[in-house]
Amino acid sequence: MRKIYLILVAVAIMANMACSKKSDLTDSATNPVTTITNGKDLPTGAVDGVTYINSGTSVIFNLYAPGKKTVSVIGEFNNWQPSAMNQTTDGTRWWIQVDNLDASKEYAYQYLVDGTLKVADPYCEKILDPANDQYITADVYPNLKAYPSGQTGIVSVLQANPTPYTWKNTSFTRPDKKNLVIYELHVRDFIAAHNYKTLKDTLNYLSNLGVNAVELMPINEFEGNDSWGYNPSFYFAPDKYYGTRNDLKAFIDECHSRGIAVIMDMVLNHSFGQSPMVQLYFDQAAQKPLASSPWFNVDPTHPYNVGYQFNHESAATKYFAKNVMQFWMKNYKIDGYRFDLAKGFTQKNSGTADANVAAWTAYDASRVAIWKDYNSFIKSVDNNNFYVILENFATDQEEKEEADNGMMQWNNLNYSFNEGTMGWVPTSDLTRMFFNSHTFTQPDNIVTYMESHDEERLMFKNETYGNTGGANGYNVRDLATGLKRQELAAAFMLTAPGPKMMWEFGERGYDISIDNGGRLGDKPAHWEYMSDPLRKKLYNAYARLIKMKIKNPVFSTSNVQYVATGFVRSTTLQATGVNVELVGNFDVNPQTSAVTFPAAGVYYDYMTGTAVNIPTVTYTLTLAPGEYHIYSSVALN
Repeated sequence: MRKIYLILVAVAIMANMACSKKSDLTDSATNPVTTITNGKDLPTGAVDGVTYINSGTSVIFNLYAPGKKTVSVIGEFNNWQPSAMNQTTDGTRWWIQVDNLDASKEYAYQYLVDGTLKVADPYCEKILDPANDQYITADVYPNLKAYPSGQTGIVSVLQANPTPYTWKNTSFTRPDKKNLVIYELHVRDFIAAHNYKTLKDTLNYLSNLGVNAVELMPINEFEGNDSWGYNPSFYFAPDKYYGTRNDLKAFIDECHSRGIAVIMDMVLNHSFGQSPMVQLYFDQAAQKPLASSPWFNVDPTHPYNVGYQFNHESAATKYFAKNVMQFWMKNYKIDGYRFDLAKGFTQKNSGTADANVAAWTAYDASRVAIWKDYNSFIKSVDNNNFYVILENFATDQEEKEEADNGMMQWNNLNYSFNEGTMGWVPTSDLTRMFFNSHTFTQPDNIVTYMESHDEERLMFKNETYGNTGGANGYNVRDLATGLKRQELAAAFMLTAPGPKMMWEFGERGYDISIDNGGRLGDKPAHWEYMSDPLRKKLYNAYARLIKMKIKNPVFSTSNVQYVATGFVRSTTLQATGVNVELVGNFDVNPQTSAVTFPAAGVYYDYMTGTAVNIPTVTYTLTLAPGEYHIYSSVALN
């Protein structure tokens, strides 16, 4: 139900409709009348879902439902009595025009399919849910329309003239991919109020931290309220549990005011039973989609699938997915997508057992073609540095081909970094942090992270499983020690060239397990952690490291060498006019090591501000456990 007001409709169609509308409008504007035209083809300019014409007093309903025998529209405008819809000559679409609507009023409606199935509109921008809306409070969503009495199931809502939002920022310049520092957050868990208004008022926290992008976990309507959002049902409707659509726009607008891009977690691998697209073609006995579904596979083609898998080789799925992508880009000024389960966009059947993961991961030319097609479409809509990030974890060959096409790849270093922070050095190889270890040619191809919504929290494991056998009582499970090792890890991640991502509250050593209260359950935000000097110190260190990365071009250089294993690690960066040497000790004991600098001379320690003379290119350093230094040949900004 995209809000497209048609100023011009084909003259012949308008002439046909105008005759009947003149007589209809002699009735009362409070008594809408259904208009059936002589022809059955969809009027020119009508979009999927709802199209508003005649200043919003008339609506064209349009449902894609091939193979159905009858479709009617029922709603508050016809007292929930079925109004039969026209079928297009190709048999794929059903449409009807309804006149004499109040353009400022919200109307609830559904489609009645084959006389028995009631479904909401897949393209609607708002739904009413009888099971879950009762738990949405007025402070989150004021004046929420009541669910219509006597009805069943989720209903759609249309409104021709909702309260408009006036954007303050119309010329936001997105940060360059190579400088991205993304902050992934879940609205529900980041703030107890779980609404965009409070989230907007909390942006000073992120501005002070210095991140230049926010990645929101899924925010379109999903099943229930209390969820991570990876069970999507309505792809054009912001979930009301987080607030109104204008509240979401105001949050995005404020982010742009602060130079922060907004990336949306997009879930197009699957949907669930609440989706009207699933319901339209569903085998109730087998509890799976019918083979006649235009969008979904009867059975999934890969391991780790959840819900019902989209068939991305289907023309209907491609059409729908592109409409979803375009909608958020144009209507909400979204700056990028992180595509969930991108490796699932394949019809190559690798099997669904865990043992089939290797076959699923293998190079898949059809999957690459699907992603190139989607990326090309996205560029056709917005080619102004729009971010396309894939949760892929496929072969280097496949990811490189997509990277060469402009797409970025999620790069999960959770295990290796956490082994390092816990002090278990032999299992903490950080080589895959660097773009050239993936055979990529540019550092902006991978988004590396230590934590995401999906992994155990580093500090929890530090405190639970950290190495306690260090010299002089060095104990990773001690709070101060564990936090200092988090700073060491952050220094190595943020100095490595290329975009980076962090999960909410990692910057203050969040130590509540992902499984606390259930993996998907509510987690306490612990804002009081910011009153703890040790945790505030870690936050301040993150802020300095993030700003260092963003403001100094040397941290996006492709001229990089590294020692990513062993007790003492180092990264060497070289760019025009500046050299940087990062060195750190991941062991729980003091270590002495020869470190190769780019050149001899005076270097400046970024974190302490002190100058150090490095008399020879190969220089021997002794580092305490967890100690690190960022040396630069000129003082960094």
